[in-house]
Amino acid sequence: MAFEGLSDKLAATFKRLRSKGKLKENDVKEAMREVRLALLEADVNYKVAKEFTNRCTEKCIGEKVMESLTAPQMVVKIVRDELCSLMGSENVRINTADKIPTVIMMCGLQGSGKTTHCAKLAKKLKSQGHRPIMVACDIYRPAAIEQLKVLGEKAGVPVFEKGLQKPEKTVVDAIKHARDYGNDYMLIDTAGRLHIDSELMDELKRICDSVEVNEILLVVDSMVGQDAVNIAKTFNDLLEINGVILTKLDGDSRGGAALSVREVTGKPIKYVGVGEKIDDIEEFHPDRMAQRILGMGDVLSLIEKVESEIDEKQALEAARRLEENSFDMNDLLAQFQSIKKMGSLKSVLSMIPGVERQIRDVDIDDRQLLRIEAIITSMTKKERIKPAILNASRKRRIASGAGVKVEDVNKLLKQYEQMKLMFKSMNKKGSKKKMPRMMNGFPGGNFPGGFGM
Repeated sequence: MAFEGLSDKLAATFKRLRSKGKLKENDVKEAMREVRLALLEADVNYKVAKEFTNRCTEKCIGEKVMESLTAPQMVVKIVRDELCSLMGSENVRINTADKIPTVIMMCGLQGSGKTTHCAKLAKKLKSQGHRPIMVACDIYRPAAIEQLKVLGEKAGVPVFEKGLQKPEKTVVDAIKHARDYGNDYMLIDTAGRLHIDSELMDELKRICDSVEVNEILLVVDSMVGQDAVNIAKTFNDLLEINGVILTKLDGDSRGGAALSVREVTGKPIKYVGVGEKIDDIEEFHPDRMAQRILGMGDVLSLIEKVESEIDEKQALEAARRLEENSFDMNDLLAQFQSIKKMGSLKSVLSMIPGVERQIRDVDIDDRQLLRIEAIITSMTKKERIKPAILNASRKRRIASGAGVKVEDVNKLLKQYEQMKLMFKSMNKKGSKKKMPRMMNGFPGGNFPGGFGM
């Protein structure tokens, strides 16, 4: 994940500060020097890193902070607040038009993920109750129009295209089509650039002259490091963009672009790409990102993810059945299928405060969920309702059908029984004391184990 190196270095710096108790001016300056070095190693623009630490130092070296008994905690809070301010303080939403459709033009270099994120954004808008349409205006890259059509099918969003017709003419036709069919958002997928090309930049300007573009979003690959900031600055100077979509933030990028783009260009990051799936796009919240960088988790994003993917009625029914001790394998299967929708286990668990560093070096295999699903679906209806009837021959049949060992079936059954026992004990006095011990071996409990196969 991005920011791992930065998070580790900041955590080490603040740990040393906390060990000192009352702080001196030199302690703060030394800590801020380490913070600046950590930012530079994370690919943050040099000027941005310098100005950031200067602001932090100025606020930290004050009588209220230095004389406080909780000075180290106050320093961490100042750094967190400055990180939020650096990235824009708050989430900035898309500019919407007074009448449909709201026109969003996607632009960027080739290979940045522009076409993919056009579809991702369209899918997100659709999930929010809108009726988006995508417009294919990349007439130069081979199969670009076909790629957008394939992505459109995955996202369930229609694609408007006119073959190799000039893009500025295509968008005019697309506007009429969108109004006729009630599409409230129109996303234009433009041609990518190998570098800042004046001819293609002129094409973008002609599109803007042909229709009223409400939002120009630049798609930037976070893996290119400092170049991401230079690309954003150049596009903004030539085109006056409204915001940035930063891609591959789930990868090995150092994350410096996320901390530099706003400061250098004055334009906010509006969305981030966090995976390869069509749903892997999130609104960018500077305050939540600052907390994740400082190892404080991201509970709000986790709650939003749960609310969007988990069926509330199903969850309430599962809770009721747990309370009544009638929770069976069908319920367990439904819960794991819900978890699978939320993305990788590691990305979900990393949003829990204090957990991210515990699981960083742990190999959490998402195929565990598939194996569990295979085991349960290999059971008969009767076996799922009454797992107690599973004898040796039934277990061998289930293991063969699921492509696992009998030991794996036994392990799942044992953990299922522990789970039922745990929730049964929660209704009794003293359950809180028993719970940590009983959670061992479940997702969120002992990470290396879990429902592992």
